[in-house]
Amino acid sequence: MKTKFLALSFILIGTLSFAQVKLADKFFKNYGYVKAIELYEKAVEKGDSSDHVLTRLGDAYYNNSKSEEAARWYGAALSKYNRLEAEYLYKYIQSLRSIGEFEEADKWFKELMAVHKGDSRLKGYNPDEVDIYDKLTSKNELVVNVENAPFNSENSDFGAYVHNNTVYFASASGEGEKLYSWNREPFLDLYEASISVSDGVLNFGPVSTINSEEINSDYHEAAVAITNDGKTLYFTRDNVNKRNRLKYDKKGTTHLKIYKAKLVDSIWAEVEELPFNDDVYSTGHPALSPDNKTLYFVSDREGGIGQTDIYSVSINEDGSYGTPENLGEFVNTEGREMFPFIAKDSTLYFSSDGHLNLGLLDIFKSNILKGERSEPENLGSPYNSGYDDFAFFINSEEQVGFFSSNRPDGKGSDDIYTFDSRPCKEIIAGSIKDSETGILLSGAVVRLIDETGKIIEEVNTEDKSDYSFTVDCNKTYTVVASKMDYKENQVTVNTTDDNNKVNSADIVLTPLIIDNQIVINPIFFDFDKWNIRTDAQYELENIVDVLRKHPTMVIKIESHTDSRGGDRYNMKLSDRRAKSTRDYLISRGIDPNRIESAIGYGETQLLNNCSNGVKCSEEEHQMNRRSYFYIVSE
Repeated sequence: MKTKFLALSFILIGTLSFAQVKLADKFFKNYGYVKAIELYEKAVEKGDSSDHVLTRLGDAYYNNSKSEEAARWYGAALSKYNRLEAEYLYKYIQSLRSIGEFEEADKWFKELMAVHKGDSRLKGYNPDEVDIYDKLTSKNELVVNVENAPFNSENSDFGAYVHNNTVYFASASGEGEKLYSWNREPFLDLYEASISVSDGVLNFGPVSTINSEEINSDYHEAAVAITNDGKTLYFTRDNVNKRNRLKYDKKGTTHLKIYKAKLVDSIWAEVEELPFNDDVYSTGHPALSPDNKTLYFVSDREGGIGQTDIYSVSINEDGSYGTPENLGEFVNTEGREMFPFIAKDSTLYFSSDGHLNLGLLDIFKSNILKGERSEPENLGSPYNSGYDDFAFFINSEEQVGFFSSNRPDGKGSDDIYTFDSRPCKEIIAGSIKDSETGILLSGAVVRLIDETGKIIEEVNTEDKSDYSFTVDCNKTYTVVASKMDYKENQVTVNTTDDNNKVNSADIVLTPLIIDNQIVINPIFFDFDKWNIRTDAQYELENIVDVLRKHPTMVIKIESHTDSRGGDRYNMKLSDRRAKSTRDYLISRGIDPNRIESAIGYGETQLLNNCSNGVKCSEEEHQMNRRSYFYIVSE
């Protein structure tokens, strides 16, 4: 007898746990993470440590941005089941990184790499890079506004570079007598203008030649790079002798060289040639690393990979230079690589016609200087076109910059273009209203949830009735609103690629307390049964919430049946249903003394004409199988 009793107890516990998990799953599916966590943890207390429950607990905490708890439950699942799907393992790693467990996270990242080799998030992984997860998960699309710079001339203008609120660039807008035979334009000189940035808009002052009597010659000068302290300027110039005449090699070709100038009393002076130039090949297009310890340049010297390659050379503390080194095949091709620029985050930008492109020179970006050995990325349109696109510069903080192009509809043969590159953003905004009266409701909690189910923002409207979120373009979001004594409700919003678009999303909340009742969706029962179904449990949780928020409230429960079956039997059946409803509330921690009564009324109070002998559909009969919750006192 005792054995049978124990067996029956285990079956009962298992059944209760299974029902609790089903209910938790329903809350989880509808983003009710707090309630889901409570129910899942109750299931664990009762002995359910299945991988489903453990990982769902991890997900519920993870989506609520509670990394420590998420890591604990993912870790418990991993410890017990040894292997997790890539998605769970990845979120476990993110949770560990979030709480500073970098070594443990990297250990599991290597495990992820070994077990799930095809996972696209592994590409470019660098265990030393702290913001790797932000980069792996970031998918924001950009809105790029491109405009022709106001200082372009009818001739060539290119190579804009900004330092200390001054933009420097090369232009053939001069009026010199000598013309460059290549394009019959004046030779290039260096110019400058003041620049400021306001809300992503570039504003320019008057243009003048660079503040120097020694830099601009009768021939070409272009491509500027300036040290962080503003005291040294590197630039490209045609190979000229001391008499300011062009120097040629044996084939009659003049090559480019890199020079540097020093800032002396606010004027660029003391121009000198760099030692690794040569008369038989070109060296030009200087660029500096963020720490100014390395100079990058372009050359067609012997031993290169293609027509022109990008090289690097160390700048020693005493001002001398190391040995130039080719950047290698991840950057250079058999074609032309030109115009390097290194952003503050060490991203290398350059132009090439050797990598896959839209035609002629395209602008590329590479993380090779960060240690990433991967193919460079084509920036695509609108930076690139079917024409020459080159000389990229970006202010990483303001996300504004320049590039040059000979695309049609410009002012000259080469033009400088400005760009404002920012993530495409839209707004989701709306009001919270009462479904019964239409009155605007204040004091609601509104949550923004992304496509993965993660809560990414939460606001309390406090004394206001409206809310707004700034979101990414081309995404799907769910907005969930909740308020004390109201049923939670949600709307789904699909954003577009229309930058700054406002998506209207009003949310209507249904009051749980109307007059002397707690009103929820009908609590339905299966025919001839009184057990509480999962969908009924889900609705009854609204009663639990109201009673928890009103600790002195006392209620009474009424249950009803349809007309099928005998009148006396239905009276007993409805009474069982009322009491099973009461028992569920008590099982959720409600004091039994707060439920004054739980009484069944059988088929004595039908809501439709489906009385004895009337033929009705199952849906019509089910309407009569219901429960009511009356407030006796508060």
